[in-house]
Amino acid sequence: MIGPFLIGLYVFVLASFVGFEIINKVPPTLHTPLMSGANAISGITILGAIAAATVAEPNVSTILAAVAILCATINVVGGFLVTDRMLAMFGKKK
Repeated sequence: MIGPFLIGLYVFVLASFVGFEIINKVPPTLHTPLMSGANAISGITILGAIAAATVAEPNVSTILAAVAILCATINVVGGFLVTDRMLAMFGKKK
């Protein structure tokens, strides 16, 4: 019988591999629009992690929720900075 940890590890490894393969095949012209979509997903991750952290007992799930909030926040801020920089490239020169 396979335990829940091994199933979770299996799903994580497969998702990492598939995600890496998909992102490597994205042309540079589509990268920024896809990053904007990823920022929206990360915003949902932040809300879900905050909800999980507030209702959970102080244990490993609370720590993982805090780490998820930190990582998703870094992703959202970085994505908005890159998107802003890209949009500035198409603006009028000063």
